[in-house]
Amino acid sequence: MTELSPILKQATPVTVDHGAGCYVYGTDGRRYLDFTAGIGVTSTGHCHPKVVAAAQAQVASLIHGQYTTVLHRPLLELTERLGAVLPEGLDALFFANSGSEAIEAALRLARQATGRPNVVVFHGGFHGRTVAAATMTTSGTRFSAGFSPLMPGVHVAPFPTAYRYGWSEREATAFALRELDYLFATLTSPAETAAFIVEPVLGEGGYVPGNTEFFRGLRERADRHGILLIFDEIQTGFGRTGKFFGHQHFDVRPDVITIAKGLASGFPLSGIAASRELMSRAWPGSQGGTYGGNAVACAAAIATLDVIESEGLVDNAAARGEQLMRGLRDSAVKAIGDVRGLGLLAGAEFTTATGEPDPATAATAQRAAVDKGLLLLTCGAHMNVVRMIPPLIVTDTQIEDALAIWSEVLAEL
Repeated sequence: MTELSPILKQATPVTVDHGAGCYVYGTDGRRYLDFTAGIGVTSTGHCHPKVVAAAQAQVASLIHGQYTTVLHRPLLELTERLGAVLPEGLDALFFANSGSEAIEAALRLARQATGRPNVVVFHGGFHGRTVAAATMTTSGTRFSAGFSPLMPGVHVAPFPTAYRYGWSEREATAFALRELDYLFATLTSPAETAAFIVEPVLGEGGYVPGNTEFFRGLRERADRHGILLIFDEIQTGFGRTGKFFGHQHFDVRPDVITIAKGLASGFPLSGIAASRELMSRAWPGSQGGTYGGNAVACAAAIATLDVIESEGLVDNAAARGEQLMRGLRDSAVKAIGDVRGLGLLAGAEFTTATGEPDPATAATAQRAAVDKGLLLLTCGAHMNVVRMIPPLIVTDTQIEDALAIWSEVLAEL
């Protein structure tokens, strides 16, 4: 009898029968408030009627049209529609399936366009599980251990994680930029550096937002040395942070962004966006894939954009994110050393009395929340951060319901 790989560990014991909006319903008939959203994927909630209708209609028309063989209308319409929300100047798109594929496409473009071998990533970043993406991932060794040698040419600079360093944000930012300059002097010459690849908010690394001074420092160095600035918007894009893209909080212009997760409300679709001039510097044959730009996924993405706009979900994410953050800070107990995030990316970091990471208590809290009907996940290098990632459709009442459960959990620790 076959079974799933024993290495696949589920974060909750729930087997889902169906989902609707912010809720999933177990095969046991129990309802759960889902603050995982498929790790930030179901941006419009589970089975939004408009997304379902678009996907059903497309399935009856064309399921797969391999897009280096033939073009199809959903792909062309999605490309046009994304032009209205992408950062100014990013007017060329390449579509793939997963976040890892998008990251590798961005890496390939950066190396080919610049003719340079090296990239700089930032401590705590998560970029995927394929070999190149895992090499660039520093949010935990579990993503890259056991299949060395990894890809050469990747150098790691500090991210301004003020809480971990025990400094103010200004001190942490100054340190991070100094160390980046030192990295240029000691490990990778700017003339051999193709790109910076960075998340606006560290995701798996513990829900740590960057800041304007840090990202402007990256932009200035990128401009000075001819380095590309690539924002990994896979988790922070499509309204999740309370702006359409996470980097827009910091008023910094990217050269490339990677997109996935909330783009298609659960259908596999990812991509990279760059200027037409930059994208044209990729080598012939370097972009492609059997399933990229799938017709059904593109139809779902178009419907997702419709819902985000018509229901005001970016503004809702901003308002509900402020409500969630206030509630998490108000309910924090001594076991929580820090509460942080941006929009509907919120994390509570559990620490011991001496300030050490406390993954055991974080896991206890996460499991207790599930038992009470609230689905949550953990993250961070030590898995001691409990994170909340509700769909963008979440209401103020649902936020309050989640906070009430969370307060019960903390009271019982």
